Amino acid sequence: MATPAAALPPGVLSLHVLPAEHHDKDWDAIVVPAGVKERLLAQALLTLRHGRRLSTLAGLPHGLIVLAGPPGTGKTTLARGLAQVAALALAKEGATTLAEINPHAFPSDMLGESQRNIMRLLHDTIPELAARRPHTVVLIDEVESFAVRRTSASFETNPVDVHRATDAVMLGIDAMAKNHPSVLFVTTTNFIDAIDEAFLSRADLVMHFALPDAATIAHIVRDSLADLAVHWPPLRPMLDHPAQLAEIAALCQGWNGRQVRKLLLAGLAQRLDVAKNPALLTFDDLREAARKRGGVEWVGDAAPSSRELFPDVPKEMMHDHDHGHVHTKTRRNS
Repeated sequence: MATPAAALPPGVLSLHVLPAEHHDKDWDAIVVPAGVKERLLAQALLTLRHGRRLSTLAGLPHGLIVLAGPPGTGKTTLARGLAQVAALALAKEGATTLAEINPHAFPSDMLGESQRNIMRLLHDTIPELAARRPHTVVLIDEVESFAVRRTSASFETNPVDVHRATDAVMLGIDAMAKNHPSVLFVTTTNFIDAIDEAFLSRADLVMHFALPDAATIAHIVRDSLADLAVHWPPLRPMLDHPAQLAEIAALCQGWNGRQVRKLLLAGLAQRLDVAKNPALLTFDDLREAARKRGGVEWVGDAAPSSRELFPDVPKEMMHDHDHGHVHTKTRRNS
């Protein structure tokens, strides 16, 4: 269940009560080695289930995970999936709150305002949310805009407020670890070098995501085809051709996971016949889409006119005399 946007605290993008069935797919959608997911889930459960006991250790856990890597590698999706799977593991002990934070809501042109916004989030908003249910996961996407690297943000070129804001993040994370040690922060970044070193040093786990290899790409393509086949069953036989899938995967080397999934959309859009009836998709369509890297080639003859493309639309279906349309006129300022 999600909280309506109008009821959200400042800086909070969304609130969800987990586990919830419609959140199941995120964890399954990201194809990584089993050991990677096990390590991530184990780290999350340590904080959520045993954070208070672990807080007595000399090396204070901060309940902070950083997922770093190129865009499109599934960091945010896996972070949401982690919250759901952890909530499933803890369901018998009570519900879990997933709070997604908008890091861009905190910078301000007013001196000191960014610092106050962050202090309010970490000292008031998140503790209040954590009091609602037994378990709380806080997701901060693009955390590099939240914990800016102070050594590269000079006082000459950046407002003092940036430095104060990052100081506030450190103080807030330390306060959360001390007072609310069972709250889990899962953060993502495309630019780990832009994150302050002190923030990274507080992380209990920094996980670096890589671009998918050929076997993973083939797996992603097959999974995406399987999703399409739910709606267009004639596509199901394509799932039983591993050699063809491997060939497509080889053409997509160097692509991120998001680009690979969008290959299916590009394949469906290679021909009008397929766009009108996706059940006609072939491996040749996918090869063409991969060869063009999901784009188009500006070659060939001129395109036919609109009526040449669709000559069979009867005149009574045309709306030339429909007075329900609206014209927008541009007025000149006199």
